[in-house]
Amino acid sequence: MISTSPTAITSNRPLWRLAWQRLKLRPLPYILCVLGIALGVAMMVSIDLANGSAQRAFSLSTDAITGKATHRIVAIAPTGIDETVYAQIKRQFSQIDAVPIVEGYAKVNELGSQPLRLVGVDLFAESPFRGYFDDVGSSGNGFVRFLSEPNAIVLAKETADRYNVHLGDPLHLDIAGQAKTVKLVGTVATSDALNRRALSNFLFADIATAQEILGQVRRLSHIDLIVRQSEDLDAIASTLPSGIQIETAEAQKNAVQQMTAAFELNLTALSLLALVVGMFLIYNTVTFSVVQRRPLFGILRCIGVTQRQLFTLILAEAAIFSIVGSIIGVGLGIVLGRSIVGLITQTINDFYFIVTVQQVTLSNLTIAKGLIIGIASALLASALPAIEAMNSTPSLTLQRSTLESKVRSLLPILAIAWLGITAAGIGLLRWQSGGLIAAFGGLFAVLLGAALLTPPLITILMQGLAAIGQQTLGIFGKLAPRDILRSLSRTSVAIAALMVSVSVIVGVSIMVGSFRGTVVQWLDQTLQADIYVSPPTTTANRVLGKIEPSIVQEIETFPGIAKAVTYNDADVQVVDYNKQVKLIVADGDVSQGKRPYAWIRPDIGKDPWNALDAGRGAIVSEALLLRENVSEPPETITLLTPEGDRTFPILAVYYDYSSDRGTVILDNDLYEQFWHDASIASLGLFVQPNVDVETVVEAIRERFRERQSLSVQSNVTLRQGSLEIFDRTFAITDALRLLAVVVAFIGVLSTLMSLQLERTREIGILRAIGMTPRQLGALTLLETGLMGAMAGIFAMPLGYALAWILIYVINVRSFGWTLQMALEGRYFAQALLVAIVAALLAGMYPAFRLGRMNIATAVRQE
Repeated sequence: MISTSPTAITSNRPLWRLAWQRLKLRPLPYILCVLGIALGVAMMVSIDLANGSAQRAFSLSTDAITGKATHRIVAIAPTGIDETVYAQIKRQFSQIDAVPIVEGYAKVNELGSQPLRLVGVDLFAESPFRGYFDDVGSSGNGFVRFLSEPNAIVLAKETADRYNVHLGDPLHLDIAGQAKTVKLVGTVATSDALNRRALSNFLFADIATAQEILGQVRRLSHIDLIVRQSEDLDAIASTLPSGIQIETAEAQKNAVQQMTAAFELNLTALSLLALVVGMFLIYNTVTFSVVQRRPLFGILRCIGVTQRQLFTLILAEAAIFSIVGSIIGVGLGIVLGRSIVGLITQTINDFYFIVTVQQVTLSNLTIAKGLIIGIASALLASALPAIEAMNSTPSLTLQRSTLESKVRSLLPILAIAWLGITAAGIGLLRWQSGGLIAAFGGLFAVLLGAALLTPPLITILMQGLAAIGQQTLGIFGKLAPRDILRSLSRTSVAIAALMVSVSVIVGVSIMVGSFRGTVVQWLDQTLQADIYVSPPTTTANRVLGKIEPSIVQEIETFPGIAKAVTYNDADVQVVDYNKQVKLIVADGDVSQGKRPYAWIRPDIGKDPWNALDAGRGAIVSEALLLRENVSEPPETITLLTPEGDRTFPILAVYYDYSSDRGTVILDNDLYEQFWHDASIASLGLFVQPNVDVETVVEAIRERFRERQSLSVQSNVTLRQGSLEIFDRTFAITDALRLLAVVVAFIGVLSTLMSLQLERTREIGILRAIGMTPRQLGALTLLETGLMGAMAGIFAMPLGYALAWILIYVINVRSFGWTLQMALEGRYFAQALLVAIVAALLAGMYPAFRLGRMNIATAVRQE
């Protein structure tokens, strides 16, 4: 019950003056607390900003093209729409605004060789949709030159200024390896900041020019519509030929958001781990602040300070520091976000879609979220010590042993809580329909349960070490474990924070190592061809361009080539699951029967490729089924084709790590029959015996250099490149692991500094009876070494559990990939070493301070 004594102090001003005096005398613990909050918030904000910037850049680009369009006519086949469809719509529905669009991607040497979106537009139909071309600036008549001059293009004025290109300058384009030269005849500018950013990623050309440059003569990418009445929409749909459909203008953005949702959620969850570790640090700091002032609090309670005033004081202090830490964290997060946005953007380009991010988008929502979560987590971590201080009676508050005795009495309850929370976490992990949110909830529950189990484990371990230590290390071996036990309420929190951080290192290292080992094995099995040929591309798992048909024919009969396997790819809608997946079209098996399969239809033998080549069905990836929670392979799969829905028997399910959306493989004859597309995106070449692969690679490059610049890679080079992409993808994970350990290091340092302050009198007595500063320093380092060793030892099984959850639960639900866990002793040895070194480094400064202690002052302190 909160005291309402008439003698209670009614003003909080004296309490605030006392708190301010303590802050000036001992600022380091508070500085460390602010830094811990700042780092936790910074990680979360930086990931959120980088993810949001990539999504925002794509949305701006999409909006810039969409303009005021409400709907879009698109082709199911990647070959696009015949331009006669547009003419038909204009004749039959003259009251509806419609505009044709042709688009593709180009690299421009003079513009930094980054991928830019080349868009062909019809200026005469543009005005209802987009207002960018109302004033095309040029040295002459911009509109006339844009329409009349061959290979004329327009780009954003901001882009032209950035790269110092001027009107009339030639620009050299790389379109899927084919060189094109165009001339800059005008620039477009807009006063709207968002549109200005969006336009910086575009090149504009007249639609006929774009068709010629992109190799889409008489074809359109899509047709934009402004439809105000639903009956008009139905009327247009009824006139469209087979293979052409209408979708909303927002459909593409929604598909992209769904595509990257799991990727973003994984990064966000990893960033939150640092904030969880930061909460341990906040709890530590506030607890130390309370413990160090227990005598003062006892005196204040005796002279009339109420429980509510004490609670308000402690929580208000935490709130102030959390606000300061969160503000610093947001600023640091913006700086980090600018650094890591390139890593995240490259990963998105490698696996999902093309996006160019020129700057970090500062989102008010992200900043507010960082502030709110940082402050809320600090207040939550501070509530327990504040309640402890509030509920202590004045007489007990004056006793230093009160808190420790309470903690020891709570050990059985903590063990029971560990069982309950861990069981709840396992339940969440087993909840299949709960998705990723439930999986991450289970992961955090397991981590929290392990933290609660830390004090009982420390008690058992230190009691055993005290007896052993005295026999082996003398008095130091007895004092170090005893001191850790005597301050269990503080040391256990520091050890738990370090344990959680190190377990993240163990778990993520095992997961990344297992992933890499699985991918290496998969590449060795799948990539059996000697040479791989494709147009240059900016993505890791999607070839955007096509190889000229005449070049394909020549390569198939190239000297030294024994066999060639052609591939094509596209996006296809799986009707059964209403989702878009990757479609691979092949006329042979580049793995030569060594591709790993999770399941093969029993009646077709060990190699399903012969059945695929005969057109008897499709092969699907494991990720497609796992992402849809399908445990048993279905009999068939239905795909949306230009000829309507077509159902294909499923011949096999194969392991695939190139796409998390899912993949369907069809024979090229079936694809040509239903999609009417005979283009080739890549080839796998098998050289004749005793022929040098690198010699053939160079010969192919030289032979076709003038006609089409091709990416020609040997088997070894392609695999090395694939692994480089893999390592680049997980570079952000390494940064997150490092920051988590830094936060834990700050926690251990804060703990040791506060313990030293609390034990000032005890240490002074030890110095007075003859212990040297070097011996005290050795004792401190022994204690920190023991704390680090315990954190490392406890982190090993927790890290293994974390790795198991990441590999067999979260990874499967996120990406649908089955990985083979690879345990290596170095992961655990590194974790133990990191924990001990971090603890020893954190103990060096407190040990140094002991040598400068005033013995007389220390002995007099109560």
